[in-house]
Amino acid sequence: MYGDCQVMPTMAGNVVSSESLFSSPPIQNPSFNFMPGMPFQTFPPMIAKEENGLLSGKDEMESGSGSERVEEKSGNEHESEQLPKKIKRYHRHTASQIQEMEALFKECPHPDDKQRLKLSQELGLKPRQVKFWFQNRRTQMKAQQDRTDNAILKVENETLRQENFRLQRALNNVVCPNCGGPCMIDGEMGLDEQQLRLENSRLREELERVSSCLASQYAGRPIEAMQAAATFMPPPSLDLDMNIYSRHFQDPMASCTDMIPVPMLMPPETAYHFPEAGLLLEEEKPIALELAVSSMDELVKMCRGTEPLWIRNNENGREVLNLEEHARMFPWPLNLRHHSNELRTEASRDSAVVIMNSITLVDAFLDANKWMELFPSIVSRAKTVQVLSSGDSGHASGSLQLMYAELQVLSPLVPTREGHFLRYCQQNAEESGTWAIVDFPIDSFHDNLEPSFPRYKRRPSGCLIQDMPNGYSRVTWIEHAEVEEKPVHQFFSDFVYSGMAFGAQRWLAVLQRQCERVASLMARNISDLGVIPSPEARKNLMKLAQRMLRIFCVNISTSSGLIWTALSDSPDDSVRIATRKITEPGQPNGLILCAVSSTWLPYPHNHVFGLLRDERRRSQLDVISNGNSLHEVAHIANGSHPGNCVSLLRINVASNSSQHVELMLQESCTDDSGSLVVYTTIDVDSIQLAMSGEDPSCIPLLPMGFVIVPVGSTGETTNISEDGNPNIPSSEEGNSPTSSGCLLTVVVQDLVSTIPSAKLNLSSVTSINNHLCNALHQITAALSSTTSKTSCPDNASALG
Repeated sequence: MYGDCQVMPTMAGNVVSSESLFSSPPIQNPSFNFMPGMPFQTFPPMIAKEENGLLSGKDEMESGSGSERVEEKSGNEHESEQLPKKIKRYHRHTASQIQEMEALFKECPHPDDKQRLKLSQELGLKPRQVKFWFQNRRTQMKAQQDRTDNAILKVENETLRQENFRLQRALNNVVCPNCGGPCMIDGEMGLDEQQLRLENSRLREELERVSSCLASQYAGRPIEAMQAAATFMPPPSLDLDMNIYSRHFQDPMASCTDMIPVPMLMPPETAYHFPEAGLLLEEEKPIALELAVSSMDELVKMCRGTEPLWIRNNENGREVLNLEEHARMFPWPLNLRHHSNELRTEASRDSAVVIMNSITLVDAFLDANKWMELFPSIVSRAKTVQVLSSGDSGHASGSLQLMYAELQVLSPLVPTREGHFLRYCQQNAEESGTWAIVDFPIDSFHDNLEPSFPRYKRRPSGCLIQDMPNGYSRVTWIEHAEVEEKPVHQFFSDFVYSGMAFGAQRWLAVLQRQCERVASLMARNISDLGVIPSPEARKNLMKLAQRMLRIFCVNISTSSGLIWTALSDSPDDSVRIATRKITEPGQPNGLILCAVSSTWLPYPHNHVFGLLRDERRRSQLDVISNGNSLHEVAHIANGSHPGNCVSLLRINVASNSSQHVELMLQESCTDDSGSLVVYTTIDVDSIQLAMSGEDPSCIPLLPMGFVIVPVGSTGETTNISEDGNPNIPSSEEGNSPTSSGCLLTVVVQDLVSTIPSAKLNLSSVTSINNHLCNALHQITAALSSTTSKTSCPDNASALG
């Protein structure tokens, strides 16, 4: 059980130090790892001694070392000084000696001199040997107990910290029912302040009523009610036009002037917080573990199954789940709940190879923050609510945790999907390097959950990860969910109902691209850096671009309860605007107006992406570039596709000088699921701050850009498995070259006031709406011109 040898004083005074013996660096995985892995557990330091030219660390553990020998010298210092130095032999304890000393240690950990003398005589050892053995044994027991106590205290500390954080958020979110302001604790608010708050509430209601009457008279019809819980922005009413916005807007287009004045609504404070979910009770944990095993078995079978479980669509090559066969194969407890006709089933499967090893992928999936960073365009919010099991000995295999997530499409025209689910991770003991991660719902046995809108239930979904050589992994993804049937804007209806919006193909496409980005982020053998001074500066610039992309994605959907307002009551209108008041660092402080417009274009999405990502071609669009040319001064490739890159652009304007240079940070990325072009203006000092390694979170970023999604024509028939059989589109309605196209979403953001409580006026909304309409008009004209020039030679040859 423990060491079984006796260490005597060293030969010739030669001591091998613990630093020199155990100072070699830990062995690392040759494949890159962009996220912090599990900490390297070092062995406790031991001082080994020579025995006939060999080191025996195990003997030392049993018979005493380090502090025990110091104690020996302090107790017998006079005796040791008189003894001549000579070579002493080692004595190895036998199994019977260790067994006898263990038996006495259990009864009496601190034996007195008589007990040690008696035991030494019975075992044929010296009293000092027995003394040192008991000293070492007590030290080992104390260290083991300390480690156990530390682990318990860490768990209790984390629980208390989360509870404290939850209570603080709850206190901060309390709203006064009378005035709508923050609620004050008794004794902190005087009588005068209470009266002022009530008067302020009355005046605010009066102002809203008068504003509503004036707006109704201006528009000739009453304003539509938005939401009962929403509140109007408080005064003061400032004259905030777009003169501070550094762009010149042309006259409005005829098709975009039909505007109605609607009140600008601010999202409630509580909308940005995670919905509360009760923790699982102790009696519910065995049920959760049983369902985890059933869900894992279902996921593995769905990943490896063929027909009749999956039926391949010959028109587009996609696989469709046979719901009848699925219900027959998996009659497990979660299927016992009545299936509502209001819920629509979506199921998809896909497989791909990614440049990331399985350990790093598993670590990212089990960490909510890393999971969001890995899927910035899909996961808008995520949180680990409760850890039910952390696996065996801290290993990821066997871990089970309750999570919350909100999934999005990058458009305010598509509602987000949010819900709580359990995530279970398991390593295949028979196949080395094979992992499985499954998500499954908890509403079948746990009802203490806030309902989401629209209702969304994540059926057993996840991925199967298999290690491949050179740090690659093959990932098979299953996406299976039930969602409430709600109308979606006609531009995105086919994209959503076909299952592509939240399907496995989109998850894997984003995962492949993000893994390539991580590989580029961790690369060190970069020779051509341009104006970037070092590889570390290159890494910091990529992190700044990642934060810009994250801000862009979160703020253009309905995530976090962001309220979007339509500028026209026409069903064909896709322009939506929203306001945010920002007081935290990372974005410009004040009132931000965001406007988003989407349209369908009859051009392949890679053609549209090529036009918008190229700064030289984009600068020809006056409404976007404001007539200024752009020059690329730094380029960072972050993927195999040439369109996946981070660029630092110089804005060539007349006001530029050696003291003041305007720059633009841009990131473009593309994959099979769509493309993004995101950019923001930034000054030289901020770029230097980011590249120097300082914390870039204080740099204010206000990104704008474009989202391009490949879809068919607006009348294309979708293929959804509702009754277990796939709906195969006809040849006329399939993804033929004549019917292919893309959805283009243009996003513009503007800081209309540095006062967060300012009220938005109609001129700002009109200006930004005209800007969106003109931008779409110029982009469409540029694409049409490019297509006409490309097709001219073919037409001429055909006529000849």
